[in-house]
Amino acid sequence: MDNSRACNSCGKRTIGSDLDTGHAVCTSCGVIQEFDNYNPQIGGISGPAGTYIRAGTSGTGTLYNYKETKIYEAQKEIEVLMYQLGFSPKKSEEVKAMVVKITEGEYGVGRWFTVLIGACAYVVMRLDVKPLAIVKVANVVGCDIYELGRMVYRVVDFLDLKLPGFDIVDSFEYYLRNAPSFSGVDQDVIGKMLKQGVFLVQCLVKWYVTTGRRPLPVVAAVLVFVSQLNQIEVKIEDVANELQVAVVTCRLRYKELLERLVKVARGLPWGQDVTVKNIMKHVTFVIQYMELKSMAKKSDKRKCFEDAGFDLDYLIDDCLSIDTDYNLDVADTENESQYFQMDRASRLSIESANKFQMSQECLAMIYSRIKNEMYVVESKNNRNNNTRKRKRRYDVLPYVEWWKGESEMSKKLLVKDIVEKDVGLSAMPPSYDGGCLAYERRKERIKAAKFRIHKTMYPSNAGATDKIELCPVEHANAGKKRRRKKQVDVDWEDFIIETLLLHQVEEEEIEKGYYKNLLDLHVFNY
Repeated sequence: MDNSRACNSCGKRTIGSDLDTGHAVCTSCGVIQEFDNYNPQIGGISGPAGTYIRAGTSGTGTLYNYKETKIYEAQKEIEVLMYQLGFSPKKSEEVKAMVVKITEGEYGVGRWFTVLIGACAYVVMRLDVKPLAIVKVANVVGCDIYELGRMVYRVVDFLDLKLPGFDIVDSFEYYLRNAPSFSGVDQDVIGKMLKQGVFLVQCLVKWYVTTGRRPLPVVAAVLVFVSQLNQIEVKIEDVANELQVAVVTCRLRYKELLERLVKVARGLPWGQDVTVKNIMKHVTFVIQYMELKSMAKKSDKRKCFEDAGFDLDYLIDDCLSIDTDYNLDVADTENESQYFQMDRASRLSIESANKFQMSQECLAMIYSRIKNEMYVVESKNNRNNNTRKRKRRYDVLPYVEWWKGESEMSKKLLVKDIVEKDVGLSAMPPSYDGGCLAYERRKERIKAAKFRIHKTMYPSNAGATDKIELCPVEHANAGKKRRRKKQVDVDWEDFIIETLLLHQVEEEEIEKGYYKNLLDLHVFNY
């Protein structure tokens, strides 16, 4: 015992071992020696348990292990996101089952798992052919649409699914019935607006306005248009915010819709007077004309108005009736004509509606007669509006007077059936029209460049341009807006065309517009 180390308390070398506990104890002062009683737990993972920490727990007092906690948090996150998206309990279970199938029951933690939940929610709604904007899902999840789109692609590829195409008609019906802007509208009016909107949406599909474009701005434009058609005050900004699309794009689609209706109006006798600015004055007649055209039989091919059966009767009755509610303000009656106001005695009689034919000359004669009698309407408006000054406003016909909704275009049709219908206009895709305009513009630029080259190379014979058909510079530069007051005659495109012509490049190749490839091939290819 004398050879033992000194006691920490008294300093004597009288440390021994207690027979009962086995601890090191000083026999002189009886103090238990610290740091001499460590008993290591030997035996590995299956050995004795520790004093405070038990194997398989993540903290003191925890009842669940790590996997159970992860699954609980993941399920809770799914429920929160489904609530924010407004999913029903049934749809939430479908999303949860899809997440379990993809992760093999392991769920996940982190940003990628949140994006996965949003992608599964979008895929579930698409499989059920119900509208759900990917922008809305991205806003709820907290990522951009491109990251969410990549995750959607991975989910579809992993599960080997085939998503159905986006149904723009169902999307229009959904937002018309659920958008806050139309919450106070009567259900009967909603039903009429639904038929009118479906008719116009499918017309836009036929005119390729929806081809290669995002569909929701088209839906927003039609919603605003049918609201104005039924005299419901709706702002395009509010509708765009509710659909979570760009306001600028919605305005552009709205303008394209008006432009297509103006082209349809060219088939009417007074069509040359219709423009984008005054189309709302004529829109009831234009849409009624489109409806009659869509109901015409394919076998009857005439120059003007096809045989529309009994439907043509109410068109003539409404258009030539003096009781027709078609009002213009006093400030707008000057130098403008009111169409289709005649006495009932002069109404055309129709013996057989199925055999009725109206020529273009007949309608033009009626239009001229009505235009000459314009002073009657002006005097009436002057008497009725003497007392107050009215703002500029165009009132359209009440929808019960002109809209019947009997055309098949007012119902959901397949694309092949929509294309076969005749609505008074056969338009090409806007991208195709833009390509044709760009092609013609490049041809004119080539002609102008050839003239400049000829003038520079042969200054003495500059006036001899018989072989070169010169065009105005304004037409060559058409289609481009210039902010400067002073218009420049030539720009970078003209210089490139001149360079290619000097390098003996064929005009047909230049007209295609692949300038970079042509420069690499003919100019910079050393």
